[in-house]
Amino acid sequence: MILRGAPIGQDKPMFLIAGPCVLESVELALRVADCLAHLARRHNMLVIFKGSFDKANRTSGTSDRGPGIDEGLEILSRVNRETGLPVLTDVHETSQVQAVAEVVDVLQTPALLARQSDLIMAAARSGRFVNLKKGQFMAPWDMAHVLEKARSAAAEAGHDPDCFLLCERGVSFGYNTLVTDLRSLAVMAETGSPVVFDATHSVQSPGGLGARSGGDRHHIPLLCRGAVAAGIAGLFLETHPDPDRALSDGPNSWPLDLLDALVAQLVMLDHSIKANLSAYPSAS
Repeated sequence: MILRGAPIGQDKPMFLIAGPCVLESVELALRVADCLAHLARRHNMLVIFKGSFDKANRTSGTSDRGPGIDEGLEILSRVNRETGLPVLTDVHETSQVQAVAEVVDVLQTPALLARQSDLIMAAARSGRFVNLKKGQFMAPWDMAHVLEKARSAAAEAGHDPDCFLLCERGVSFGYNTLVTDLRSLAVMAETGSPVVFDATHSVQSPGGLGARSGGDRHHIPLLCRGAVAAGIAGLFLETHPDPDRALSDGPNSWPLDLLDALVAQLVMLDHSIKANLSAYPSAS
């Protein structure tokens, strides 16, 4: 799998998907994207800018949802033009897919919509890469069925049936709590699709603050190190210059000024693990 000339796979150098949860303004998007572009050059890694134009799955109807599809796609297009970074955003409805696919490099299907067959297949028919997020209510082996829908739809449309990523973002554990089972990364990798670990949503507390979600960003580095040591293809991190003032997912966003140090550590770990894959025993 190749994106913008960079190979993607479980045995390839780790890539990064990063950006603010929601597209708050063009100024903030470009500030974050500029930092990410410098990070990509420093670490010689593929970095994909992410940002949502609409957060349709908010806890409360009064929460900020974002700029909407028209303004959001203009911001993403400008990020791509001015920084050269590939861009990713989510789609919530089949009617959004065509317009979004004309602008972005990677479509993303939200975790809460992982079983929405029409949306999964519409995204797959776009011919773009698709990041398929595992539902918080799903077992890792359930994603094989989601992937089968996507691959079949892509093949029927004459597109590459192997342009899909599977993304782990934690599983519900009682009320308002998510936990991460690192075994799920290996289970999903058995499908043959590259696996991405969403570290920031994995520390989220859905609805944990009553009318909005909470989270604990302090555990992000720990989960990142575990996932990278497990041999993931890519890492997903929401980042913001001032997480405590972010319009969405601030409690589980990583501070932008601390991102480079975290990525530097993870790149070294990724290189070490993948350079010595044959040294690790396997029960299979």
